This record gives sequence, C-alpha cells and structure tokens, in this order.
Amino acid sequence: MATANKLFLGIAVLALLFVLVGVFCASATLWHPAAVVFAVATALGFGAFPQLSGYRFTLWILAAVVSAMIYPNFFLSLGPFDFKFFQVSAIDLQNKWLFLIIIQLVMFGMGTKMSFKDFAGVAKMPYPVIIGVGLQFLVMPLLGYSLAKLFAFPPEIAAGVVLIGSCSSGLASNVMCFLAGANLALSITLTAVATLFAPLATTFWMQMLAGEFVEIDSRAMLLEIVKIVLVPIGAAMLHDYLKHSSVQKKRIVVSLALICAGIIILLLLKDYQAFESFDFPISTPVFEAILMTCGAVAFGVAYHFVASRFPSIDRNIHLISMFGIIYFTAVTTAAGRDNLLVAGMALILAAIIHNLAGYGLGYSLSRLAGLDKNSALTVAFEVGMQNGGMASGLARFMGKLGTVGLAAAVFSPWMNISGSILAMQVRRHRLSKTDNNDRSENSSD
Repeated sequence: MATANKLFLGIAVLALLFVLVGVFCASATLWHPAAVVFAVATALGFGAFPQLSGYRFTLWILAAVVSAMIYPNFFLSLGPFDFKFFQVSAIDLQNKWLFLIIIQLVMFGMGTKMSFKDFAGVAKMPYPVIIGVGLQFLVMPLLGYSLAKLFAFPPEIAAGVVLIGSCSSGLASNVMCFLAGANLALSITLTAVATLFAPLATTFWMQMLAGEFVEIDSRAMLLEIVKIVLVPIGAAMLHDYLKHSSVQKKRIVVSLALICAGIIILLLLKDYQAFESFDFPISTPVFEAILMTCGAVAFGVAYHFVASRFPSIDRNIHLISMFGIIYFTAVTTAAGRDNLLVAGMALILAAIIHNLAGYGLGYSLSRLAGLDKNSALTVAFEVGMQNGGMASGLARFMGKLGTVGLAAAVFSPWMNISGSILAMQVRRHRLSKTDNNDRSENSSD
C-alpha cells in the first residue's frame, strides 16, 4: 500500500507539471485532463502521510469539484450503454429518486454512528446542549442571510447561502472534535439533537429568510426534510435498538417490519396513481412520508440482521456516506458550473467568512455563556460546520440544484478543509503543551 501511495504521488507531481505547461501554453486540451489526474492522484496518494490522513476525504471532495468543473457532462448523466444482450438508456445523475435514495443512504450511514444514548446525553448536560443547538440555529442562518445581502447574490444563489446556514451539523463535526480531542460526547449529542430539530428549524428559517429570494413551500419542505433526514436516521436508530433488545421485543419489531414490507409490496403491485382517487384525509406528500416510514422500518430491521451476520458492513457503512457526499458535490458542481464561473469567487469568500465566523462566534459566545474551553471548542465545530448533503438534497427537491445547491457545493469542501486544519492545529497545540508539562515535571524531579 505504501508503494502504491508513493506511485500515485509521483503521478500527481508529473500531472502538475503538465498542468503548468498547459496553462503557460494556453492549451486546455493539455491542462484539463492533467488537472483531473493531479487531483485524483493526490487524493489516492495522500495515504503516504499518516499524520495527514484527516485531509484525505477533503482531497476527494476537491477532486470531485475539479473534475466536475472541467468535464461537467460526465457528472450529469451516464450512458447510454449498449451491452451484447441488452441496452441501457442514459442515467440522469440529477434524477429526483436517485438523489433521494443516495441522500437517505448517507443519512442512514450517519445514523448508524448514533445511538439512543446520544439523546440521553441531553439529560446529563442539558445546558451545553441548549447553548450549542441554540447558537447553531440562530447564528448561522442569520449570518448566511447577512452574507447573501452583503454580496448581493442572485436570488436563487442567495437562497442557497441561507439554506446551508439553516441546516443542522453533520458527522464531519464529530470527526473534527475527535481529531481535536474536544468533548466528543457533547459533539455527538449536539449533532443528534440538531438533526432532530432540523425539520422545524430549517423550514422556519427558509420561510423567514430565504422566502425573500425564492418561493418557499414550508409544508412540502418540512415533509421533505422528514423523508431525507429523520426517516433514514430513524431506520438506523431501529438497528441500534435491536442490538440491545430482548428476544421478545425483537419478535415484535420483526412482525412490524413484515407488516410494513407487506404494505409496500401491495402498493407496488397496484397503480400508485389509483390511490389519489381515494378519499384520504391526508395529502399525497404526507402519504408518501408514511410509505417512507414503512420502508425505513423494513430496511432498518433487514439491515440489522444482515449486519449481525456480517459485522464488517456496519464497520464500513460510513464509506457509503462519504461516497454520497462526493456524489452530491460532483453533481451539484456540474449542474451549476456556469453560475460558479460567474459567482464562484464571491461564494468562496462568503463560505470562508460564514465558516470562520461560525467557529469564532460558537466558541466566544459559549465561553460567555459559561461553558468550559473544551465544550466551547466542541460547540465551535458544531456551529461552524453544516450538513452539506442535506442542503444539496433540499436544493434538488426545490428543482434548483444548479443555483440553490451551489452554496452547498462550495461551502462543504471549505468546511472540511478548515475543520481539518483547525482540528489538527488544536491537537498539535495540546500535544506540545503536554510535552512541555512533562519536561517541566522531569526537570523539577
């Protein structure tokens, strides 16, 4: 593996030389493919530096952005494919259902890293949780709105800046807190609680702030967040519940899952449109949410038994989440490439300000509220880093992936870069401080 990493780094260096020559000679046919090779080879070869392993995922995101900016068509559709015995038409990578399924898998992977104990953490440390969640859903949406007005972004791009600021934190903040040696228990609890509040908080701020830029259907957005966030995380929580439940309780849950699976099968066997003629007391979006819930129960139970048989699946489920985030970034970048060429630098600057201000305000306001330094550092990560996958999913739901989704495509890579750097710097500072204390104790002895 070490040899392979070094080989990829060598390829990256060679590709960089071709990029420089191509730019100098104004030859796009030379530097375009070389830039993609450089980005991908760097991501592959960075494993040669174990101390910098925290940056590998960030490099993959950057590779996705570079590739999508240079060759956008490759990330908008695949195919058509002509095999020997059958043909497959082109696959639209922006397809609503494909996007929904992948984001649900991302959220499910995130949910498998949570447990009911995380929510129980609220009872153990209610004040830090209230401060952390309160700052997250107050500071970042208002800051996003202020930056959207300050930079005078076009309406749909401005709405996207508000959207990314209004989303809850994701697993990335937990990873950064772990790397920094912050209060990981508090971080996980904050992410869990913020995710639970996301349907109400995100919808509220989108209506109040983004409604100035684009039309917002609050009810439809609320239900969409339930489908893309709470339903898959609920399935993961069911998996966690089954890990510790008795045989009798497992039987009850399995029976419920079989009933849910039966309902889904019956609906698939019938014409779905026929249900719209029935006199349901609920609207079609709510009905779809109920079907999603049945699917979550069935999937959660099925996953539990598969993961029990093959534990490696549970250990590596996070890889699906990582792939999903890279997918969102690439497709969103490709869809909004032309808009990014116009507003890209301003969006990058807005992302830097939004993110760094989130860290600074999260830390300083937490300290003013009486939190200890380690807890304040945790809140800083939770406030400064948002769930870009959730923002991309909602942008796709709005049918504005190439405009409203642009902020998520730009903000997410930067948040991973800044979070990794901050976490590594805090870790080095603490290790250095510990070493100095050890030397002082030894010298005094």
